[in-house]
Amino acid sequence: MKMADASFWMGNRLASDCVEISDNPASLNKPGFWSVVNTFEGKWICARFATVIDSPLPVGQWQGITNTWRSSQSQHTYEDNVRLIKGKIAEGDIYQVNLCRVLTADSDQPLLGLANQLQVANPAPFASYLKLPGIEIASASPELFLEKKAAVIKSTPIKGTAKSDNFGEKDRAENVMIVDLMRNDFGSICKPGSVDVPRLLASEAHPGLFHLVSDVVGSLREDVKWEQITSALLPAGSISGAPKLSAIKSIKEIEKVERGPYCGVIGWVEGDQALLSVGIRIFWSKEDGKINFGTGAGITWQSDPRGEWDETELKANRLISIASGVLV
Repeated sequence: MKMADASFWMGNRLASDCVEISDNPASLNKPGFWSVVNTFEGKWICARFATVIDSPLPVGQWQGITNTWRSSQSQHTYEDNVRLIKGKIAEGDIYQVNLCRVLTADSDQPLLGLANQLQVANPAPFASYLKLPGIEIASASPELFLEKKAAVIKSTPIKGTAKSDNFGEKDRAENVMIVDLMRNDFGSICKPGSVDVPRLLASEAHPGLFHLVSDVVGSLREDVKWEQITSALLPAGSISGAPKLSAIKSIKEIEKVERGPYCGVIGWVEGDQALLSVGIRIFWSKEDGKINFGTGAGITWQSDPRGEWDETELKANRLISIASGVLV
């Protein structure tokens, strides 16, 4: 595609006229409106747009996916990997790991029409659409990675997913674990004493399921730049695990497939303001004739392998049905 075709939409802000693309987060310190994608593996795609207007998502056509979706892990493999992670937890290597799989189907359709379908059938607080050379994303993300208003920052990690507003001890323990991790991450870039958790273990209703969420807030130290913020906070704790470095190492060893923008970050930065979502509930394509969707679950010592597989199915079923044209 041409740079002239590039666009970004989020929160009824439509950006066009892309004038610069950078793979360096330090670019976000420069003036202008930037769309931001950071993959789970750490690749940056920062695009500066010259025109930003208030607008609903443009309309596109979507025919639905009629091909079979292929999973990077079968149910048998996924459940074996849950047992493998529990073994690592028993050995003291890790406390929690987010285990994911990627679903792929053949399709060369533009994703704008799918983004429209998601808006209707699965509205999400951080929905977005992005089209840049080599990547297209239709997101129905429910999770806030980072909101920045001048020096004040906020994150709302999700840990806990259920069909009803009834969460077990495993969900609560996992949420608190990730909140502690985020407090640590915030503490490395925020003023002493400013990091707080004003909301802990709250239940939120989303289409087809419920999530357990918490808020972590803080005030940045003076002169903290974007490269310091991203280095301290990425990847998000809710989609990696704890301790973070050990969890990431385990993910690379076990999953053996790049997540790409799934479990990364998608959003915008403009001056001292920013809104960045966690890249979950997203479809993406790379101009290779394939469409991808990721789904996962947090694994702890209390995890039941079949139960964790079922959670990945719960998270995927509604979205895959929308993409397949079954649920509109």
